[in-house]
Amino acid sequence: MRLSSRTFAAFAAAALPLVLAACSSGSTSSSAGTSPSAKPAKSKDPNAGLLTGTQLKAALAPASYFPSGFAADASLSRDTGDTYQAPATKSAAKPRCADLDATSWISLTGVEGVSFAQNSYISKASGELDQEIDVYRGTASTEVMKGLAKVVAACPSYTDTDTHSKVTVTGASAAGLGDDAYAITLSDSTWDNGTTLIAARVGTAVVSVLSTDGSDNGAASARKLTEQVVASLKAKSDTAKQG
Repeated sequence: MRLSSRTFAAFAAAALPLVLAACSSGSTSSSAGTSPSAKPAKSKDPNAGLLTGTQLKAALAPASYFPSGFAADASLSRDTGDTYQAPATKSAAKPRCADLDATSWISLTGVEGVSFAQNSYISKASGELDQEIDVYRGTASTEVMKGLAKVVAACPSYTDTDTHSKVTVTGASAAGLGDDAYAITLSDSTWDNGTTLIAARVGTAVVSVLSTDGSDNGAASARKLTEQVVASLKAKSDTAKQG
């Protein structure tokens, strides 16, 4: 598995010159005016109202959520803290399809957010459960969701680097999760179990999970984890708005 790597507001001041019209002793009329200096204009913070990595980390499912036998992999736990990173967009025309079966698979859409939090829980007996939340500016989160179908179209299959076998990729919209959701299934006849990926949008944020837990390609456990994180994120967002 891979771990995906993840502004100050500018101030502009404009001052109008002070104009003085002096009266001459021989003039019959005169005028004098003063244009007040404009106050420094503060640029709008593009990240205003967006949750930080620290806040997102608190919205992830806690250790107590995961079944017995699952333990957090500290090397796969990461977040942006209380700062924001610059957003970025790159071409997703030729995604690295094998990265669908990895942490931060959501980045295959080519859109990077300004804050995120992620971690993974692994059981030697049951499989893997990954969770991540990414926050984007403006309408970028909707572009991420649209991009998922494009990724699946570009990756109908790929070769597993470990087994050298063919992995089949299918995707479809999923109902009842956040504002909209999309699910991807990875299956391979040489695997003991397939993998389910789910992305669910909650406003400007996208929750993404990966599951290999369960005999159904991880579908049920992926949906359950998504529901948990979506509910937690909504509560966190509502609290932030009230504050």
